Amino acid sequence: MNIEQLNRLLYDSKLRAYALMRRTTYVLTLVSVALLIYAHGVVSDPVMLQYLYYAIDGILAVFVLIYFLRILYNFERLKFLQRTWFEGLLMAIILVNQIGTYLLNEPVIYNLFEGIGMPLSVEFYRVLVSLYMLMLLIIELLETKVHLKALQIKPAITFLLSFLVLIAIGTALFMLPKMSMVPGGMRFIDALFMATSASCITGLAVVDPGTYLSFSGQVVLLVLVQLGGLGVMTFATFFAMLMRQGIGIRHHVAMYEILESESISFTRGLLRKLLAMTLFIEAVGSVIVFMTWGKDVVFTDLGTKIFYSVFHAVSGFCNAGFSLYPEGLYSDVLRGSYILHLTIAVLIIFGSIGFPVIIDLFSPSALRARLHTPWRNWKMLTRVAVYTSAALLLFGTVTFFLLEYFNTLSYLNFAEALVTAFFQSVTTRSAGFHTVDISAISVPALLIMMILMFIGASPGSMGGGIKTTTFTVIILSVWATIRGQKNIEISKRTIPPSVSYKAFAVFTFAVVFNVFFLIILSISDPQFDILRLAFEQVSAFATVGLSTGITAGMSDVGKFILILSMYIGRVGTLTLALAISTRAYTTAYKYPETHLAVG
Repeated sequence: MNIEQLNRLLYDSKLRAYALMRRTTYVLTLVSVALLIYAHGVVSDPVMLQYLYYAIDGILAVFVLIYFLRILYNFERLKFLQRTWFEGLLMAIILVNQIGTYLLNEPVIYNLFEGIGMPLSVEFYRVLVSLYMLMLLIIELLETKVHLKALQIKPAITFLLSFLVLIAIGTALFMLPKMSMVPGGMRFIDALFMATSASCITGLAVVDPGTYLSFSGQVVLLVLVQLGGLGVMTFATFFAMLMRQGIGIRHHVAMYEILESESISFTRGLLRKLLAMTLFIEAVGSVIVFMTWGKDVVFTDLGTKIFYSVFHAVSGFCNAGFSLYPEGLYSDVLRGSYILHLTIAVLIIFGSIGFPVIIDLFSPSALRARLHTPWRNWKMLTRVAVYTSAALLLFGTVTFFLLEYFNTLSYLNFAEALVTAFFQSVTTRSAGFHTVDISAISVPALLIMMILMFIGASPGSMGGGIKTTTFTVIILSVWATIRGQKNIEISKRTIPPSVSYKAFAVFTFAVVFNVFFLIILSISDPQFDILRLAFEQVSAFATVGLSTGITAGMSDVGKFILILSMYIGRVGTLTLALAISTRAYTTAYKYPETHLAVG
């Protein structure tokens, strides 16, 4: 039988077969995710766990079979393999491991990791399978009619809902018994707080992730940080493009508005560059962190050291600020590891500068273009982000050094104090790591840190705050008003009034939210002075994660206020306002002008 005859034989049953395969994939994906969550967070009996693994392996075998059937029923098989190469690679790995484990009694993946000195534990294998199942579930949901209908609403609302879903899933997972080291599991409000802090890449914590959370809980924390850093929509769109035929124009429009791309056609290329650059920077950062752990840092095995390195590199680049050490980088074993501090600082800067800026500066195409035309300047966003960030970093370093030299920096020599001051200036941008005792910092230094936290990172980055570009536009607007200029100018370019209005709207929303929430905090937690509460509130709203040590001791009402602050700060005040606003019917009119005294 030749290929043509085979295709004709399969043609009549193709639609029924595809419908059956899709329904089977839906059901088995949901079942497998449920089994993994049950094994991850509830079951402790080894025999029961083994049965669960058998069931999961059986489901994986069905997925491999379905993939082969899809190849068979696709009449352009070579193009299908080229289009689904990533999925095919995963299926090949699963197939090889299953044959080796159950037919040849040789667990291939386990032996591979054991050969490099890192035996693959049951926990780690479960994590890998969980991530694959999660990815598969996201892809399957992307192709449902429910998702397509969801894209018909405002992109801003889709963006807001994606974070709410991620927070809800994270909360449910953190409440499972095996996610924590204490009996009974985590309280709802604490689980909600940790899930929000991780999803919104803030870093504030009501429990110590290193001692309170189990390995499974730490992995959930890491996944939430990574998904929250890049955004659920970004990950979902990328994997849909990678493992299926692509995405529609409506999804392109949604991602265009969320990512604030230059054009709709630019969005697809930006997504690929964004994911590739993220994984590359985090991988390089993990290797450097792995090599720069201090001599006093002791790990139980190689796997633990690798996990700690990856965790802190991802937490640094995503500007999350979570650490698996009780006092973060200020812990005794890490306090003098200045190379590690500088590595984390560089990762924070890359994560806070913004992906459009990184692509404009370091992408191969941009470097080639700059090599051929060295006189060509950076894009305006790049110039504003880089110069403003550099000025704020310098200002933060100098002021922290001068104000704290005889206080929190008094036990250090000049070079160590300078590195520490630089790190604290970097981390106030939106990171949350600290190498000094924050509770001992003087009042003037705390106030300056609050200003830097409020300004935050750059657009299109992992950081929060009102953003460096917003701050720059406001300063230029004020300067133009003082000088009596009609137009706002920068580098021989005119900033449109709409941009200025947007900057002042973001600033106004941010101030109103922070003042309102601070008033509530002063009522719910009067045991703390107003400065500490203000620092905590701004840190939460700017998704920084720095704290004077009062987070865990706050009331449930106070924790809930911080949860709202973290969420609003992550999604953006203007995004929230646009999502709940109604569009004006028309603006094609203008009322007579009037004079109103101000100032």
